[in-house]
Amino acid sequence: MTITWTAKLPRFSFPLTTSTFRADTMAGLLGAVLSLPQGIAFGTLAGLPPEYGIYTAVVPCIVAALFGSSRHVVSGPTNANSLALFAALSPLAVPGSAQYIGYALAVTAIVGIMQFGVGAFKLGWITDFIAPAVLIGFMSGAALLIGLYAVPDMLGLTLQERTGAVNVVFELFHHVGATNMAALIVGLVTLVVTVGVAKISRRLPYMLIGIIGGYAASEALVHFTKLADVQRIGDIPTVVPPLSMPWLDPALLPQFVSIAGALSIVALGQSVSIAKALAQRSGQHIDVDREFVGQGLSNIAGSFFSSYVSCGSLNRSLPNYLSGAQTPMAAMLSAVFLVVLAFVSLPLLERLPMPAIAALLIYIAYGLIEVKGFMRLARIRRADLGVALITFSGMLFLPFQQAILIGSAISLLLYLNRTAHPAVRTLVPDPNAPKRTFTPTDELTGPHQECPQLKLVRIEGSIYFGAAGYVTRRLNAMREHTTQKHLLAMVRSMNFIDLAGAEVWEQELDVRRRMGGDLYFHRPRKDVRALWRRVGTDKLLGPDNVFSTKAEAISSILPRLDPDICDTCQFRIFKECQITNLEAFRD
Repeated sequence: MTITWTAKLPRFSFPLTTSTFRADTMAGLLGAVLSLPQGIAFGTLAGLPPEYGIYTAVVPCIVAALFGSSRHVVSGPTNANSLALFAALSPLAVPGSAQYIGYALAVTAIVGIMQFGVGAFKLGWITDFIAPAVLIGFMSGAALLIGLYAVPDMLGLTLQERTGAVNVVFELFHHVGATNMAALIVGLVTLVVTVGVAKISRRLPYMLIGIIGGYAASEALVHFTKLADVQRIGDIPTVVPPLSMPWLDPALLPQFVSIAGALSIVALGQSVSIAKALAQRSGQHIDVDREFVGQGLSNIAGSFFSSYVSCGSLNRSLPNYLSGAQTPMAAMLSAVFLVVLAFVSLPLLERLPMPAIAALLIYIAYGLIEVKGFMRLARIRRADLGVALITFSGMLFLPFQQAILIGSAISLLLYLNRTAHPAVRTLVPDPNAPKRTFTPTDELTGPHQECPQLKLVRIEGSIYFGAAGYVTRRLNAMREHTTQKHLLAMVRSMNFIDLAGAEVWEQELDVRRRMGGDLYFHRPRKDVRALWRRVGTDKLLGPDNVFSTKAEAISSILPRLDPDICDTCQFRIFKECQITNLEAFRD
């Protein structure tokens, strides 16, 4: 017998049956096994005690599953969030200190409030303004920082200065001679085991196996050699997320709001892209704003349960889907199973060697450096490569939110620069085409001629206040040293104009008519015509200067040209010009 129950929440429901519960249970077990080593690694990655990574995989995971829109997304600590949090807070407090933990919880609460607001007010589109090049630079720069900060632990070194990339490199250079060989061996064993198992099959819990390998190596060194012991995680108060109270000095609020804003965009961008990617596979519809609400509530709730910034995790969401999860219950069960698994293995967790965790962080950081992404940008567009490199450099020397804002600002400026220079291309009938299609002159390889009286141009892009000056200069240049008093503008690709754009055409119309010619348009868009009517351009232009087809335009314009020039024309580039009796054509 099948028992069916529908869990209902505001604007959301999912069916639970014995078969779906069975599938979700198996997926939840796998999720718990994956979450344990990742939680420890990511908590350390964020500059927090390792158990905070476990806490972040519990309450936020459950809340996001309940209130989000995806059936398969599993939320919790992630590489990017951990990297970003560390990059943002390490200049402000000593990682792992009580002050640092307090800052992390406060930022998490602010992030949650912002994310909830984005979803509630349907502002999810703001995440579209982080260009891929910025994300590549951010991820790579943050990954390099994390790998660099993990090196001292892998070498068993205690550095006086552990903030700032330059300071860490300087300290490492001066203290490398004091390397703890046992720590180095444990780290290398962890790396070798992790890489080896991952090469065999990435479906195996290779990070968990790698940590176990490092643990075994540390225990063997203690019992069979005289090498000094390595640093361990130490006492973990509890694996059950304890209650916490996020609090922040009001004087620091403006600074933390900017940090939280950047963290919110990074986290939301990850969550939405993961949800959409899984939805394409499963055929599920994703409500982006609903997903934002779920992520916001999960971070608000998480900040009261000792959790730092969480979001959808690809490392757990994809295995969750592939293992047959049917409903969000799988994510909730994975959180419950994680607490049980961590409780059972608590003595082992407390004995885990820090060099093994550091080695795991170096492995993760190496995989996050987007070498292929930089190479792809170099092939596609050098300007985007520049954005990525600037963001990457900013991550090493500036507060992370400033690096992201600078990269995003440069991306937007490059985009505005492109839109401010729409293509204004001269057209002629292609003499080699059977239908003599109108073709840009820069695409023709053979000889070609223009009509001595009628200029044909195609506008490719919007003409708004930022592009008006450029288009005006291009049109002015086309009028110099020419007998072409008439202009036919092909504006089907002119998607948008504003008042400045309308004034460009009004000015061109005035100049053409004072020259003794005129201005004509082929297929202006509906929105363009509407604006022309509102500002009066339509009345200035008149009803006989706008055409729906090229044939109609040419046949209507030719009779308006100077007949004396037409009679002596040697080119006759239009089919209509082939009529021997042009006077009869005009009549």
